[in-house]
Amino acid sequence: MSVSNPEAFTPLGGGCQCGAVRYVITAPPRRHSLCCCVDCRRSAGAPIVGWASVAEASLTITGRTAGYNSSGDIERAFCPRCGTGLFYRSASLFPGEVDVSTGTLDDPDALPPTEVIQVADAPTWWETIGSLPRHARFPEEA
Repeated sequence: MSVSNPEAFTPLGGGCQCGAVRYVITAPPRRHSLCCCVDCRRSAGAPIVGWASVAEASLTITGRTAGYNSSGDIERAFCPRCGTGLFYRSASLFPGEVDVSTGTLDDPDALPPTEVIQVADAPTWWETIGSLPRHARFPEEA
């Protein structure tokens, strides 16, 4: 799927870790950003968070979410059962849109990132990620 090619779009499904909340995205996202901001990092407990910006009308959610106002008009929604962060809304930043956490997609390969944002907030070691050793699973003890 290409964000810039709506004709090639296939609906995307996803959900929380425990399965209590599920969603379907029925139209192509405007973008898929990898965010390095402090708020996203703290909210997710991760060094970077993926967000697909979709029209609110193209997102169908089943199950109950809980919300947290993290700052200003920013509302972060998560599964109240397992705590998985799912959605990010801000009427001032993205009117009529919702950001969907792409780490919760059933098929993460279906939506490649289109940009990295808020790199001014990234940890200094972030630039070296590509040079770290890679292991298919947990590395064996030495």
